[in-house]
Amino acid sequence: MFKNIKESIEVISIMPVSDERKEILKPLAGFIQKKADAGERINLNFICTHNSRRSHLSQIWAQVMAEHFNIRNVYCYSGGTEATAMFPKVAETLHSQGMEIQKLCDTDNPVYAVKYAENAHPVICFSKKYDDTFNPVTGFAAVMTCSNADEGCPFITGAEKRVAVKFEDPKSSDGTHEMDRTYYERSLEIAAEMYYVMKAVKM
Repeated sequence: MFKNIKESIEVISIMPVSDERKEILKPLAGFIQKKADAGERINLNFICTHNSRRSHLSQIWAQVMAEHFNIRNVYCYSGGTEATAMFPKVAETLHSQGMEIQKLCDTDNPVYAVKYAENAHPVICFSKKYDDTFNPVTGFAAVMTCSNADEGCPFITGAEKRVAVKFEDPKSSDGTHEMDRTYYERSLEIAAEMYYVMKAVKM
């Protein structure tokens, strides 16, 4: 794993996670544990309305933390109830926290390769619907990262488990002098909770 990411994880590892949030996160850790114990592939699909901010941050940090805790066969995806584009500030924030970002396709909906370790496959990020063919079809955990997607999707086809772990949208800071700080802090908050989830899995 890249040196700068290791340094970020040192900070993340001591960030507090409230008891209330731990209870919310337990079902996700339980799903991962069940799959790991059975030696099965662990598919996690992080879902938010536009698949532009929180779902991508969750997808990437979950993959990073699975690697950090040496949990094998974890594959993280993301999607929305509609496709838009991954917001550029997300890529910028992740780069500032130690990841290598490569834009593979510069369109209205860019495709990014997010790399966190020398020999790991990059996480491919672009905005898509949660049931896009890029994502798993069955046997996955649908991790709802925002209220609108959770309320607007009463049923996720193919999901084996549904977990709501909603985060505040950093979009509220867009265009303000608080924008950089808000995205940076939301990314770390999500990272700390994915750290807690993966740490709870016993291998």
